Amino acid sequence: MDKIEEFQMECADRVNSYRSDKQLQRTSKAFLEESIRTKYSYNFSWMGRPIIQYPQDIIAMQEIIWNVKPDLVIETGIAHGGSLIFYASMLELLGGEGNVLGIDIDIREHNRQEIENHPMLKRITMIEGSSVDKSVVEKVHKYAQGKKRVLVCLDSLHTQDHVLQELEAYSSLVTRGSYCVVFDTIVEDLPDEYSTNRPWGKGNNPKTAVWKFLKSTDRFVIDKVIENKLLITACPDGYLKCLQ
Repeated sequence: MDKIEEFQMECADRVNSYRSDKQLQRTSKAFLEESIRTKYSYNFSWMGRPIIQYPQDIIAMQEIIWNVKPDLVIETGIAHGGSLIFYASMLELLGGEGNVLGIDIDIREHNRQEIENHPMLKRITMIEGSSVDKSVVEKVHKYAQGKKRVLVCLDSLHTQDHVLQELEAYSSLVTRGSYCVVFDTIVEDLPDEYSTNRPWGKGNNPKTAVWKFLKSTDRFVIDKVIENKLLITACPDGYLKCLQ
């Protein structure tokens, strides 16, 4: 065994041990609840644009993109555009002709202007409309034609029905070895008061959509290694690896 393999095995063993470390699990759960309550994830940006993600999930996405080397990243939910910029910057580092396709029902003008003025725009295309609208789904599928490695990220409306429709609409585009990442599955694990005045909550959220979706397909499995490693993630049960 060479030194690289030895280091990788040490990391794998360490990550695996986290699953049974009750104190570590309690601590990470407590941090997640308190940090979500105080909007911790709203404090970060990527290349000048707010990204509204946990740094740990950003690192996970970096690892996925570097390993998968997608020529297309599809994201539902644009918001300020930070994730679009992040994905585009990773594709820029990889070289090649990779692109990012972002979909949002309401691309606010000030956000659109900032994205369109950004150096990473050259790798970004945006579609305004509901991600589950038939015409939008058709546009996305047409755009994805001919792409060899596709990564999908779902981060728009967080109700079970909407996320399930997104999974049914876009999961077929994900290529073997790549991922469909469902964000904000953490909603299921939070106290009820965290979802006050929201159309989603316990029993009706991205995680419950994932559970229901996985009953109907054998193409995807939950990559537990990722969330075990992160400890702090908004996507428990949300990193879905495509097997076939």
